[in-house]
Amino acid sequence: MKLSFAVLLLTGVFSTTAALAAPPICLQLRDIQSAKSDDGKIMKFTMRDGRVLYNHLQGVCPDLKFNGFEWTVRGPSEVCEGQQSLRVLQSGQICVLGKFGPPPKAAPAASP
Repeated sequence: MKLSFAVLLLTGVFSTTAALAAPPICLQLRDIQSAKSDDGKIMKFTMRDGRVLYNHLQGVCPDLKFNGFEWTVRGPSEVCEGQQSLRVLQSGQICVLGKFGPPPKAAPAASP
């Protein structure tokens, strides 16, 4: 019983370590057709190949809803989750990409 628990515990540690060691998802700038945020929390990327990806920003970036932005790109021409920042043009607000993930859930419709 003790051996089984130890094996189970070690398996969990190794699988967690492997998940943490996964490289960040990066997108080539040339492959991005458009990027916008309607709520300042999630950035929607439409790719040239038709895919749509959602990035959950690291914090709330309210000015992103109303103003354009520019990427702050250093090195290769790519944007990477958890590493990439952008600057809102009018306000100068700095926003940082979080993790790519599932699309936001639609809010339930209000009953009449």
